[in-house]
Amino acid sequence: MTSDREPAERDPAERAGTGGAERELAAIEGALVALARSRSRRALAALARRRNALPGRQPELPNAVFELLDAVAAATERGERPTVGELATVLGVDQPRASRLVGRAVTAGVLRRVVDRHDARRSPVALTARGRRALEGVSAFRRRVVGEATAGWSAADRRALARLLPRLVRDMAAVTAADPAERADG
Repeated sequence: MTSDREPAERDPAERAGTGGAERELAAIEGALVALARSRSRRALAALARRRNALPGRQPELPNAVFELLDAVAAATERGERPTVGELATVLGVDQPRASRLVGRAVTAGVLRRVVDRHDARRSPVALTARGRRALEGVSAFRRRVVGEATAGWSAADRRALARLLPRLVRDMAAVTAADPAERADG
């Protein structure tokens, strides 16, 4: 198929063929790394402190507890009751670290241990009402930050991001999940 456009008028990715696709993937990868850094617990916590954006937040709780609360909330939305070991895997920390985080969260009243009626060996955790309120405050702050970051965007661009970013997250999770053969060996 030929094009009526001059080569200089064509999209750079179109001119480059697969090189353009590689550049697009490199741009996405670079953006994901930058996003992970800017959305890190430390960066958001520092911004919240500068703005005094979370006045009801318990200062004795480390930022990692809020990542823990996010993980518990996500599991709960899927109808799961996560254990410390499962949370350690999700958070990418060892079990003793996850256990300490859960202990601090339980002591602070934002998580509670629950009984698993089907397996007494399991010790799942759940958000308390106080934990839900704390997480709602943090989530509202993060939404405000996203709103500020995208304030100059068109409505169409925001809708596109809202549609495509969760899709990328789901697809990345599917690609990075352990292969069935690896699970059978482990």
